[in-house]
Amino acid sequence: MTTELLEEPEMPKYLLSIVEAEEPYAEGGGASFDEIMAMHHSFSQAVADAGASIVGGEALLPVATATFFRGTRTDDVRTVDNPLPEAKEILGGYYLIEAADESVAAELAKVCPAPFGYIEMRPIWDFSEQQ
Repeated sequence: MTTELLEEPEMPKYLLSIVEAEEPYAEGGGASFDEIMAMHHSFSQAVADAGASIVGGEALLPVATATFFRGTRTDDVRTVDNPLPEAKEILGGYYLIEAADESVAAELAKVCPAPFGYIEMRPIWDFSEQQ
C-alpha cells in the first residue's frame, strides 16, 4: 500500500514593494536600525499569524549603487550609473508573500514596515492558469 502526501494548493502570491526616501537612513534619522529590524520581525509574525507566508524578500543597497541599462529592445544598449538624482523615493526592498486572498495580503501590506515611504502591493501573475 502506498501513501501519497497531499500537497496543499499554492496560495496566491503578492509582491510588497517597500518604496521609501533614502535620506533618513543615510542621515541616521528617524528610527534606529534595531527599531526597524524589530518592525520587520513584527511583520514576519503578523504574516505567520494570518496563515500566510513569506516566500522571498530582500533589502536593497542604496540607489547610488544601481546600474541602469537603457535601450534593451535595440542593439544599442547603454549602461548608466544612477541616472535618477531627482527621485525622492526609491525601491528599498521587497517581500514576496503567499496569502489566502487579496484582502489578507492587503491587511499585511498595511502593517509592512515603510517608516519613510509606502508599500506597493501587486499580485503575481500565475502563468499556470493560462495553460
